[in-house]
Amino acid sequence: MDLMELLFISLGTAVVFYYGVKLLLFVRMLFPKVWFPLSKSFFTSMGEWAVVTGASEGIGRAYAFMLAEQGMNIVIMSRTKVTLDRVAKEISDTTGQKVKVIVTDFVKENVFSEIEEQLKDLNIGVLVNNVGMLPNMIPCKYLETAELDQTITKVINCNVKTVAKMCKIILPGMENRGKGVIVNISSGVASVPFPLYSLYAASKVFVERFSQGLQAEYKDKGIIIQAVAPFGVSTRMAAYQQTNMVTLSPEDFVKYSLQYLRAGDKTHGSVCHIVMGWLLQTIPLQVLHAECMLHSLQDYVKKKVAQRKCRF
Repeated sequence: MDLMELLFISLGTAVVFYYGVKLLLFVRMLFPKVWFPLSKSFFTSMGEWAVVTGASEGIGRAYAFMLAEQGMNIVIMSRTKVTLDRVAKEISDTTGQKVKVIVTDFVKENVFSEIEEQLKDLNIGVLVNNVGMLPNMIPCKYLETAELDQTITKVINCNVKTVAKMCKIILPGMENRGKGVIVNISSGVASVPFPLYSLYAASKVFVERFSQGLQAEYKDKGIIIQAVAPFGVSTRMAAYQQTNMVTLSPEDFVKYSLQYLRAGDKTHGSVCHIVMGWLLQTIPLQVLHAECMLHSLQDYVKKKVAQRKCRF
């Protein structure tokens, strides 16, 4: 056997091994309850309280309900007191758990000292950084964004600064106790450079990299830190699209995503979204970034927004 033949055999073996491992890792995602089981007392063992930002509706509200059903007391945070009070009553009446309301607007400056004061005496086992904002409902080019200067500040404050600040407030207590869970909500659009959502997608890339870095730093402390990057979920941000196999209800998405809590520092949260993430990354960027594709995306979102307005 000459050197060249040995080289090709070795290369072929390495390729087969690489894709075999990839296949095994994917198969594990099909059976999260088998591969990543959580005990019934898992969440309550982390601490007495869970904190959820952006909890007045959608994914945040679903996390708050789900964690309360697991036996945790809940702190819900958003900017609309009337809505938060209603959600708090629903959670309390349904689960019997305590609910604390903190009204705050994360797009504003200097809100975190008051938040820290209100959280300082709580034994917080879970933090869900869910709050986020989309610069435009209809996707558009960066310079076409309305009130661009103000929008830049709001997106950075809400999508980037809030994640870092909430971790700064809550992570020390978890480190001292040697346990805790932090879930940071990213987005599937952060998987690739995403024109027309450039500012939003870039802010969610920060969420992913920040989460992955923190997990590497604090994994040995017994803390789970994970970025969750959903694709279609029927929320206000997604114009309340009709649910189907790909577009999940917030409740279904949260139920599935919590099953992947031990699956690593990033997950798309459900089998269908994991497949979508894989497919998106296999499409050449020249195709995704083609003008016809971008126009099609704009037309699709406009149609969905119009349908929503008709329904409401």
